[in-house]
Amino acid sequence: MPLDAPERAEMLRIRVYYEDTDAGGVVYYANYLKYFERARTEWLRRLGVNQSQLAETERRLFVVKSVEIQYRRPAKLDDELIIHTDVTRMKRASIQFEQRAVCRDELLCEASVTVCCVDADSFRPIELGPTVTTLLRNAD
Repeated sequence: MPLDAPERAEMLRIRVYYEDTDAGGVVYYANYLKYFERARTEWLRRLGVNQSQLAETERRLFVVKSVEIQYRRPAKLDDELIIHTDVTRMKRASIQFEQRAVCRDELLCEASVTVCCVDADSFRPIELGPTVTTLLRNAD
């Protein structure tokens, strides 16, 4: 099911703190994955998906299946990053996101992240389910 970017896009502003940086004074590479995770969570929250409630009531969890990431330029202490999150594909049991970290209109990092829905007990893939599917349809 193709998704249109305007309804499926989210932006999250994140400030770079000292704890985010490495010995060179730039954002440690793994922290971009944390920033992207926060942005995906906020995208779901904007749609009305409470992940804790989804896990409890429908026994569904979201897990990262794959990540392809490219680092372009470093972010530094006190920079304000804008994390762009777009849904590019949705399948029966997964959602693919394209995410970008931008600072002052400059692309710093970009990733393609596939998130899979799994059963909370068996951790086997399971369809997105009625709650998420309905909210995604209503976002159009």
